[in-house]
Amino acid sequence: MKIAVVYNRDSKSVINLFGMPNREKIGMKTIRRLTNALRKGGHEVIALEGDKDLIDHLEDFMPRVVHGERPGMVFNVSYGLQGQARYTHIPSILEMVGIPYVASGPLGHSLALDKVVTKMILRQNNIPTPDFAVLQRPDMPLPPDLRYPMIVKPKNEAVSFGLKVVQNEDELREAARVIFDEFHQAVLAEQFIEGREVNVGLLGNNPPEAFPPVELVFGEGAPAIYTYEDKTGRSGRTISHACPAPIGEALTAKAIEVARKSFDCLGIYDCARVDMRLDGEGRLYVLEVNSLPSLGEHGSYLVGAAHVGLDFAAFVNRLVEVASSRYFGTPSPPLLDKKAADPRSHVLSYITQRRAQIERDLREWVDLPSRTNDPIGVQQAVEKVGRVFDSLRMKPVPDLSDDPEVFTWETARGLEGGLLLVAHADVPMDLRTAHQSFRREPEWLYGEGIGTSRAPLVMLEYVLRSLHSIRRLRRLPLGVCLYTDEGRDAQVSREKIRAAAARARRVIVLRPGTRGEGVIVRRRGNRKFRLRVVGEGPFPGRGVQDRATLRWACQKLEALSQLNSARERVSLSTLDVRTERHPMRLPHRVTAHLLMTYPDPRTADRVEADMRSILGRGGAKWELAVESDRPPLRERPINNRFLKSVAEIALDQKVVLKKDSSSWASVAGLVPPKVACLCGVSPVARDRGTPQESIQRISLIQRTLVLAELLAVNLED
Repeated sequence: MKIAVVYNRDSKSVINLFGMPNREKIGMKTIRRLTNALRKGGHEVIALEGDKDLIDHLEDFMPRVVHGERPGMVFNVSYGLQGQARYTHIPSILEMVGIPYVASGPLGHSLALDKVVTKMILRQNNIPTPDFAVLQRPDMPLPPDLRYPMIVKPKNEAVSFGLKVVQNEDELREAARVIFDEFHQAVLAEQFIEGREVNVGLLGNNPPEAFPPVELVFGEGAPAIYTYEDKTGRSGRTISHACPAPIGEALTAKAIEVARKSFDCLGIYDCARVDMRLDGEGRLYVLEVNSLPSLGEHGSYLVGAAHVGLDFAAFVNRLVEVASSRYFGTPSPPLLDKKAADPRSHVLSYITQRRAQIERDLREWVDLPSRTNDPIGVQQAVEKVGRVFDSLRMKPVPDLSDDPEVFTWETARGLEGGLLLVAHADVPMDLRTAHQSFRREPEWLYGEGIGTSRAPLVMLEYVLRSLHSIRRLRRLPLGVCLYTDEGRDAQVSREKIRAAAARARRVIVLRPGTRGEGVIVRRRGNRKFRLRVVGEGPFPGRGVQDRATLRWACQKLEALSQLNSARERVSLSTLDVRTERHPMRLPHRVTAHLLMTYPDPRTADRVEADMRSILGRGGAKWELAVESDRPPLRERPINNRFLKSVAEIALDQKVVLKKDSSSWASVAGLVPPKVACLCGVSPVARDRGTPQESIQRISLIQRTLVLAELLAVNLED
């Protein structure tokens, strides 16, 4: 599980500094002990300051979860930065954004931090607590029945800030003035209970488990109170602990009962330390309830935990299990039996536990440039993929490969009659365009080729690895076809892709999905043309317009644009125009590239004939050549049935996949009509081919899971 240890120590990252600043600091040694203990428990851990940047940091560390995945958790040891009810600040933020966390919620913390409210609730529940009064100003009179000695403290502070025992009126008023001046809050004046101090640590819920009571041993002649100076090692004396407290079985049972009752009536969760005084007549009084008990190395809470066999690491991970049980209904994820468990549960566990690694691998892919016209980069990409397939024990298929343009692998079961996965290793971008590095936002991941090439390759790897981890991959009829000339419209690889698809029963082309959870079942064909026009290049001046080659070409391009037809789903667009000219003359040669998208080859042939007819009407010499022709993916019932089976799997992830179409062609058009084919199954992408190309972050995991689960349950036969 991903766990963020959230604390408050040094941050000043707030919009404004005002009000009462937090004086309670957690030690860096304790933070390091916490993170090390959690890592020892197998968790992925980060430590974060609890300030205004927390949500951004958490969203980056633990992105939105997929259905069935346990979300990350915050191990909350934050005391707040400033203001009132500061223990509640981080839990309130976490409640708002929906992140589980260890320890009490805002209500429990606010009640426990307000010592007066705590005492009122304790009394309402017949829990003994010393008599008290609240001074709203230093000279406020006291009730006549409240006797000296008393102990005074700020109403809303912790760790014994401002704590002092007073013996008379003068000492009381002086101590009250100090608290008002220093803490700017009301003063709690409480009857001082002569006797022993006993703490009971609690861990869990409904009911919490209790550690043996711990007695604080102050030594002869020392004031029997635990001061802030004692807790921070500044008093010059040593406070020892006796555990179990030597108070007898009956009082031990009574102390545990009182502690649990206090825990429940204040609405505390997961952990607490209840501080009590035991007077000379054997009566227990609750002083306060600490909803964030100190995890310092020598604190009484951990002394009690150690007595029941929990060292620091065991205690910390047990506390995570306690919080997990409260949120998810089970103290820890169920162990997976590879022989008996649902294979879909296996792949869910395998992939969701590796979300961070998946994003790290995606970064590596983005950082590996392999544009179509970069043969060295493309070769490195192919070698990288090849190492993955070697580790998965998939074997090359020589007759379906043509180095360096196309490579095919298959499982031990073979490809015949099974599923073919198709992806490309090149990034179809011009070499002159600046490389775009990987960057991450809470909802989107950015980088060169991340949608068109990189995310599909990472998705493919983890789908196969999840199946390999449960020894299911080798039994599947499955093949993978990787090509490297997508940027050249798959002109060389197309025949091998077509042959590989003909051997399969189903084909999935790992191209990006569309917004709104679309999966492509229909694509138009794309036919690219190169138009060359050669004519005169006269000197500029009067009388040259009728002989200007560029003018003639532009007129023809405008005439060709009239062939666009929404009814016939045909478009004809000019991609670029380049000219050549001699010095001091107008252009004599024009080269234009055009793109036609079309629904079927017969329509494309008719439109091409119309193009030639328009160009043939007098004027300059011209040549129209077909540079590439990518056939359409025709919608057919077999594709819709295949999508239905995939969509049923996706519903378990609460993802509603919808059929979609695209005007851009892909190698899906090479799949024979009798073979079911889906395209756009990879993560949802936007701004493809631009510096802002990105994929939806959660879609990377969702679609990887959908494909892995589909293979795990549907394709073994």
